Amino acid sequence: MAPGDLQEVLAALKPAGKVKPDLLVGLGEADDAAVWRLGPELAIVESVDFFPPVVDDAWTWGAVAAANAMSDIYAMGGEVLFALAVAGFPREMSKAIIAEVFRGGSEKVAEAGGVIAGGHTVVDNEPKYGLCVTGRVHPERILVKGGLRPGDRLFLSKPLGTGVITTAAKDGHASAATLAGAVASMLGLNRVAADVARESGAKGATDITGFGFLGHAGEMVKASRAGISIVAARMPLLPGARELAAAGHFSGGMKRNRRHVDASFGRDLVIDPTVPGDLVGLLAESETSGGLLFSVAPERARSVLDAFRRRGATCWEIGEVVREPVIRVTA
Repeated sequence: MAPGDLQEVLAALKPAGKVKPDLLVGLGEADDAAVWRLGPELAIVESVDFFPPVVDDAWTWGAVAAANAMSDIYAMGGEVLFALAVAGFPREMSKAIIAEVFRGGSEKVAEAGGVIAGGHTVVDNEPKYGLCVTGRVHPERILVKGGLRPGDRLFLSKPLGTGVITTAAKDGHASAATLAGAVASMLGLNRVAADVARESGAKGATDITGFGFLGHAGEMVKASRAGISIVAARMPLLPGARELAAAGHFSGGMKRNRRHVDASFGRDLVIDPTVPGDLVGLLAESETSGGLLFSVAPERARSVLDAFRRRGATCWEIGEVVREPVIRVTA
């Protein structure tokens, strides 16, 4: 659902009965997963995510969907324990293809150190696959969208561009090499990013998925009551994404995301007019299995990049947290 539509629907939900003190993260401020405290040093993290195919290969779709679902656990600072598969397939779909989807998901969960423990399937004219993921986190080390602190430096652990590339690929406009780069990014786990964020003392984090960078960053701004200032030239982009954006190969989600951010922030969304329109579009475009956006204290900034390098991973410093609850994009 579009972010504005989702907010309207969720506004009708009211907690039933007494407040549950062990529900540390629920339907209050927008966040990536629910968190329930089991004891002083242990809480479970729970999230569910599923979607139709974003690529043609069955195994890859299953693996990307699994990585995307587990990213919510990492965004909360958690570790993956196990998952239940959630799927719908047409009755006439080949069982061999369905098996490959499940195999891709299972192998990606195993890579994360977890296991597929069960699931549920239905007959559906449009194929869908994803996971309900259970993880664990220390109750005092949860990363939340409301954890931005003025002065913190902002980091992003994956390049943008999966949305525009997969959309272009559906129409035959993305080269094999460009699509392969997007697939490799979508298959990557945010496990390292979550580890580094925790080690660096981060309090605020989210993963960049369907609402796009601006949409998810905007949720952090609203929850934190602090703003962000990013430098457009520092935003990492997948190879080929800029060219496809300039050619207009955006998904329908891009315009919905942009309208929502415009409506939510009004004059508090400040984009330098010299930032090219295609780059602004990429900031609003939906992503699949995108990176973690997190903030750490300025004195820890260099250690963040060093920690990623030691693990053979990449990360980009893209801006800072400011006191005013705005989204500012400079050239």
